Amino acid sequence: MKAMATYLSEIKDVHKDDADPENQTEQAYNLIEEMIVTMELPPGASVSEATLSARTGIGRTPIRMALKRLEQQGLVTSLRRKGAFIRQLKVEDELAVLEIRRPVEKMLACKAARLASKAQRDNLRFCVDCMVQAAIAEDVHRYLHFDQECDRIIYETSRNPFATDFVKLLYSHARRFWVAYSNAQDWITIAHLHSDLMNAVADGDETRTAAASDALIDFLEGFCRTVTGLA
Repeated sequence: MKAMATYLSEIKDVHKDDADPENQTEQAYNLIEEMIVTMELPPGASVSEATLSARTGIGRTPIRMALKRLEQQGLVTSLRRKGAFIRQLKVEDELAVLEIRRPVEKMLACKAARLASKAQRDNLRFCVDCMVQAAIAEDVHRYLHFDQECDRIIYETSRNPFATDFVKLLYSHARRFWVAYSNAQDWITIAHLHSDLMNAVADGDETRTAAASDALIDFLEGFCRTVTGLA
């Protein structure tokens, strides 16, 4: 997989030049969240404002705000007199996340199938094709980028900000679990399942969309149980 250092080097200068504190906090959050998701910061790792600031090229205040957000999201744990740590992976957490994702994601995807514009449908097809290509190339960062683009289009199209804000909190946990336990063939399998779903949305077929959404979650639940010995 593409090294995180390479990914950071491609965008680091942009972050340094942006003086907007709100944008810097969002950039800090996105970078640290990806480091957690891709296991660059593994479960149990100790993190500090100073080291993350040096690593990302972003000031300590935005880093502090990003860590608070990640703590609220359940990805970072702060212990008094000990500092901040990346939360451990737990299979029960992932199964609970999938239980919530199933109905909410299906509802959002079906609404998107009904409401998407032609441009949004074309963009979905393009992004999911890029996901499949990235999975084949074993480029995790490119894959995650286009996965998030697909999600963004679904959120925008479904027009339910309350549901989208809720489900966004779950995705980092889900992606981290996936990166921790999956192999190259798993990435190709999940990319094709995403392709089935996004193409159903792009075609405006709500029945096919609902079935593809369930098939994706079915696979993820089976994957979760198999890799952790619960099958």
